[in-house]
Amino acid sequence: MGYTYRPMPRHYWIDTSGCQMNERDSETIAGICEALGMSPCEDPADAVVAILNTCAVREKPQERVYSRLGELRKLGGKGEGPIIVVAGCVAQIAAEELRRRGADIVVGPRCYDMLQAALENLTRGCTLTEDPARPVEEGLPVCRSTDLTAFVNIIYGCDNYCAYCVVPYARGREQSRKPEDVLAEVRGVVKRGCRDVTLLGQNVNSYGNDLTEPVDFTELLRRVDAIEGLDRLRFTTSHPKDMTSELIEAMAELPSACEHLHLPLQAGSDAVLEAMGRGYTCEHFRSLIGGAREAMPGLSVTTDVMVGFPSETEEDFEQTMRAFERIRFDQAFMFKYNDRPGTRAARMEPKVPEDEKQRRLEKLVKLQNETAREINVALEGEVFEVLVEEADPKSAGHVRGRTRGHKLMIFPGPEALIGEMVKVRAVKGFLWGWMGER
Repeated sequence: MGYTYRPMPRHYWIDTSGCQMNERDSETIAGICEALGMSPCEDPADAVVAILNTCAVREKPQERVYSRLGELRKLGGKGEGPIIVVAGCVAQIAAEELRRRGADIVVGPRCYDMLQAALENLTRGCTLTEDPARPVEEGLPVCRSTDLTAFVNIIYGCDNYCAYCVVPYARGREQSRKPEDVLAEVRGVVKRGCRDVTLLGQNVNSYGNDLTEPVDFTELLRRVDAIEGLDRLRFTTSHPKDMTSELIEAMAELPSACEHLHLPLQAGSDAVLEAMGRGYTCEHFRSLIGGAREAMPGLSVTTDVMVGFPSETEEDFEQTMRAFERIRFDQAFMFKYNDRPGTRAARMEPKVPEDEKQRRLEKLVKLQNETAREINVALEGEVFEVLVEEADPKSAGHVRGRTRGHKLMIFPGPEALIGEMVKVRAVKGFLWGWMGER
């Protein structure tokens, strides 16, 4: 499908929620809008097209979509106000409900190539949600939010069907991009000044399983690392059941591969992990982290975890607490379990009471916050390489950026440093990272 410039002196507005995949999808949606001559705006009231790019992983983000949709509807009566587009995972699994609540265009994650035609004529009453096994179209336009860092998709969808997760139903089965397409996109962003690339997938370790060419994720990582001018290379998300020693060795060997690993634990109890359908034990997870830290001293490790999965006992939860005490994550994304329609876990009993889930979450958050702060305080005095990304919005005369371990560093400096790699000494550690000095 060709994308040509069409003069339309109008504005678009995008609100994005969810993971990095959604952030990357919003860059494509923005690219489609700008290919039609639209420009971005800060207020949906000024837009001819208002877009909600949505997340369905948890109940709260989905409920937020319905709330925002109601707010947008108040900007105009029927046939007035902005064209309201709902994209992303909620669009795929709840299209009928979104249309009932007033969405004008509903578009699933694998149908963005169809969006241009709907927007060209500002069509109302359009549902673009097909079989999520539909191949993702290559070559769609993109409008990236920054030139310094870039998300690059390498695989779409997920074949794991964990008991609690709606993603395979929303994003479909796995589809690996051809390695030459991935490499061409990385070369393109590097040529435009990108210094930090993150390869994206629901499970990057599954990359290549569906390709005729025998290229697995480790080999892809090596090919991307070889691109001239690439300074930093990251990836997310890995699945513990598919993480290999070969991948860990490659991370340790490749110059651009950053010392940061995001590996979702989800639970510290083997019984809960089995009920979730995760395919590994807590001990296996710990061995992966141990091997990675041995290969890469100073490795930053982050994770995802949920509490209150159906049938999770107090002892199961305490096993998660003990896992956090032993592994000592640098950062964790921690959530309460909630039922997602259509998943196996939604039918599982007994459910953990809401107040008990909240108590467990607060206890785990307290432990993790203490751990993260201790780790960063212990590194005071160390010197880190920082990619300066922007002026710090809260401290005049300061700039901020990320270390190779993906931690935030804020330090005094001119805006002329933006885009540069600089050595910064960590002076004071906090939960989120450090205040530093050059």
